[in-house]
Amino acid sequence: MRSSTARELVALDRAHVWHPYGPMPGRTGPLVVESASGVRLRLAEPAHGQSELVDGMSSWWSAVHGYNHPVLNEAARGQLDRMSHVMFGGLTHEPAVRLATRLVEITPEPLQHVFLCDSGSVSVEVAVKMCLQYWRSVGRPAKQRLLTWRGGYHGDTWQPMSVCDPEGGMHELWSGVLPRQIFADAPPAAYEERYADHLRALVERHADELAAVIVEPVVQGAGGMRFHSPAYLRVLREACDAHGVLLVLDEIATGFGRTGTLFAAEHADVSPDVLCLGKALTGGYLTMAATLCTGRVADGISKGEVPVLAHGPTFMGNPLAAAVACASIDLLLGQDWAQEVKRLETGLRDGLAEAASLPGVRDVRVLGGIGVVQLDHAVDMAAATEAAVREGVWLRPFRDLVYTMPPYVTGDDDLARITRAVCAAAASG
Repeated sequence: MRSSTARELVALDRAHVWHPYGPMPGRTGPLVVESASGVRLRLAEPAHGQSELVDGMSSWWSAVHGYNHPVLNEAARGQLDRMSHVMFGGLTHEPAVRLATRLVEITPEPLQHVFLCDSGSVSVEVAVKMCLQYWRSVGRPAKQRLLTWRGGYHGDTWQPMSVCDPEGGMHELWSGVLPRQIFADAPPAAYEERYADHLRALVERHADELAAVIVEPVVQGAGGMRFHSPAYLRVLREACDAHGVLLVLDEIATGFGRTGTLFAAEHADVSPDVLCLGKALTGGYLTMAATLCTGRVADGISKGEVPVLAHGPTFMGNPLAAAVACASIDLLLGQDWAQEVKRLETGLRDGLAEAASLPGVRDVRVLGGIGVVQLDHAVDMAAATEAAVREGVWLRPFRDLVYTMPPYVTGDDDLARITRAVCAAAASG
């Protein structure tokens, strides 16, 4: 691609394309990616002297195997030759059946049933619908509110927005019209019995109106990249069981190994009633998510006054995405993924240690394949992005955070480059 063509693309982009979490037109011109392979993004036109960038974001945490992977490419090509899509109403096909079966095999008992969705946010919508309809079906229609803790993020569609942090979160604009949910205080990093009592008391106090508790286990993602004690998941599981409330775990960001266990709830040996998965499900190739539930939830809905879950996306169970998802899961589990994530954790911890002494840095934290530098002020997005690009790395800071969640296949030299870029971005003001 000629550099002039890249400039034309940027001009057309600014005229017509609305990017996520941005105004129209955008304030800065985006970088044009020509191709991607391994952990590198090749730019159509060099930026700050760099024609390639190491991806420190896994394309918003999804491309765990990197780009242009031969195994995933072959899965996509093979399925494309058979069929790219067929409606899921009244029909089924091998990729979707295989994927659902595989998910049941690798997720905690007693999750047995899989609803395939279009995106992570939709998987949360489906999870909420499951919980509300379950209680209506078993004769408890008053149980229609949700409890979560502050600092969370569950997506940008309607019900997920209602359980994102209502103050300071990106959905604060809608606080007057969203369903009013119940919020616990944000979970502390370390276990505190006083906070555990706070969770127990809220569940008990609101049990008659609560359909479910929904939280991100161990790591709160886009709400602030905070880590918390796994013990709070056990507190919630016990409180939900004691007071007749369903527990939903949103593992869209944490699933498939990112925190060092295959699913973050394994840190606490806890199983939910409903589980949401997405992002890394297809290795970042295609959009697909899944909502899993127990037999109890499925039976309750299926025996109710309206014995169906009235939800059916047009592209539900898409064979192309399902085939790639199966290949991605097999690729992940066919290697020592836990050791690779542990290697990332060690490299991130070592490489980000110096950030703690930088002016304006409030905290540095690492868990599994997640490294976070939190500032005491809002990130200067333009300056931080430029600093990272000059180091040959793509990062996407937000709010007061410069963070990285690199692909699992990132080599040690590239990992060191990423941590240098995080430190440079944090130091840029």
